Amino acid sequence: MSFRDPLFLLLIPLVLAGAYYLRNRKIKASLTFPTDRILKQVRPSPKVLFSKNIYLLRIIALCLIAAALARPQSPVEESRIQTEGIDIVLALDVSTSMLAEDFTLQGKRVNRLDAVKDVVQSFIEGRKNDRIGLIAFAGRAYTVSPLTLDYSWLLQNLERVKIGMIKDGTAIGLGLASSLNRLKDTKAKSKVVILLTDGRNNAGDISPSLAAEAARALGIKVYTIGAGTKGLAPYPVRDFFGNKVYQSVKIDIDEDSLMDIAAKTGAKYFRATDTKSLRKIYGEIDKMEKTPIEEKGYLEYKELFTGLLGFALALVLLEVGLSNTILRRIP
Repeated sequence: MSFRDPLFLLLIPLVLAGAYYLRNRKIKASLTFPTDRILKQVRPSPKVLFSKNIYLLRIIALCLIAAALARPQSPVEESRIQTEGIDIVLALDVSTSMLAEDFTLQGKRVNRLDAVKDVVQSFIEGRKNDRIGLIAFAGRAYTVSPLTLDYSWLLQNLERVKIGMIKDGTAIGLGLASSLNRLKDTKAKSKVVILLTDGRNNAGDISPSLAAEAARALGIKVYTIGAGTKGLAPYPVRDFFGNKVYQSVKIDIDEDSLMDIAAKTGAKYFRATDTKSLRKIYGEIDKMEKTPIEEKGYLEYKELFTGLLGFALALVLLEVGLSNTILRRIP
């Protein structure tokens, strides 16, 4: 419970101080006695005690009126104005080339997919009111999660994404087409695909250029990210004894195709050569694709002053009624 105008509560100590003063002020006696020894032996009846202290009903009533003026309120529930967010699909390449370990996390060497999943997790946790879906693609495309506001469930599905879960290959056009299929019928005013890959389109029956044309026709922006160091990258393999060793391999990224996709849809192409630059890229996209309407919250309150005023009125009526009936004083 809270008070809308708490300053009125200061009237309560003033009422109590006034009552104390009036109760203890010296009043000249109507009758005088040489001694009060006999009077002390006489015990007053409950009726007399009640009659002497009936003024307390008025004091309590005045305190209740002061509390009512302070406007006590009790919160009912929190209401929120729902804002219309952005629909975002994250398309991640899970082909075997993503096993190249040219990224680091906390000072340790990790493969490209593990670094991407860590950065994407932070991206998801930073969004509000935006529905986010997840597509994984290699030789085929697979819907890991449809568009959802349940970010906890989305992150659980992100954790399940592994290299080797889909037939190998790099079907960029098919991955983009699957992402567009998730967005084409939604009612969001802004729709975005963030597509990350580290290779060239070599699988699927839809070309990246055709998928980009479809995205442009649907009014969907496609941000593209090329992930991987420039030049040779350490790629893990097993030697004759089953030990993990690294070979330096060159993995080509079709940057021209990724640039074309982004340009056709009014978005941008980025190149991530390490974890720091990858995190910076998702941070930049996060800033560019923020919903312009902020979520607002407010509390609904139930007013309690009417109950206090009613109780105070009842006490005043009780005092007046008793003072003029059974507790009536005869001069």
